[in-house]
Amino acid sequence: MDAAAQPVSRYSGGMRRRLDLAVGMILAPAVLFLDEPTTGLDPRGRAEVWAAVRALVAEGTTVLLTTQYLDEADQLADRISVLGGRGEGRVVAEGTPDALRERLGGDHLELVVRHARDLGRAAALVERIAGVPVETDPDRRFISVPVSDRMAALAATVVALGAEGVAAEDLTVRRPTLDEVFLHLTEVRA
Repeated sequence: MDAAAQPVSRYSGGMRRRLDLAVGMILAPAVLFLDEPTTGLDPRGRAEVWAAVRALVAEGTTVLLTTQYLDEADQLADRISVLGGRGEGRVVAEGTPDALRERLGGDHLELVVRHARDLGRAAALVERIAGVPVETDPDRRFISVPVSDRMAALAATVVALGAEGVAAEDLTVRRPTLDEVFLHLTEVRA
């Protein structure tokens, strides 16, 4: 049965959420307040909402979004305010998504060596390249370090590992997620 022919009371939670959003967006208001707009939506529905919000913003609508889904904030927000403070709801940080990521040291080079015996040697190489101490996890044969120039660090690491005969199982450069930023910024320190 077509959804349009059904009473709203028979809609699923996701369908009701989409209807609420459509009603709020239909007139392209000057300011639109969205409170966790994609809660209960499947990935396709979430992507559709994000596209609709982007279209409204492109037409000049200012959107104020509250969400606990930080990937949603990352997709939609030009500026983010992180609330924390042990339930007090105070702003603990504010800025662009990239500026907030920089608080964790920006990009991280991550390496998994093929053989555990090479971890120490690889860690020393990566530390020399990055110029800062690395973090290691011997159980996973894993090395992580913040880097300022992601491509230069990646290329230098590949060359250095090859020159030293250290086999890598995985090597990547990644940006911290906003979830990681949130956890760092709101960490309760004893």
